[in-house]
Amino acid sequence: MHVGPQGRLVIPARLRRAFRLETGETLVARVEEDRLVLERPWSALGRLQRAFSDAVPEGVSLVDELLAERRAEVRREESP
Repeated sequence: MHVGPQGRLVIPARLRRAFRLETGETLVARVEEDRLVLERPWSALGRLQRAFSDAVPEGVSLVDELLAERRAEVRREESP
């Protein structure tokens, strides 16, 4: 591969076929050490979910905790 006009990269046909990449498909780009990594959004999401799976105990809802914090904050602001 080479960098073309305006920084564009063209993925060679054999790689597009190997990864079953379709025209117009969205890829996520990230830097990993000195490499450029391209992956599909669902692959990136799965990787992140696995990376943080141990960070939240089972049965704990971060959404519920955030809502509870926001409600408590509102109550504090409304109190004289």
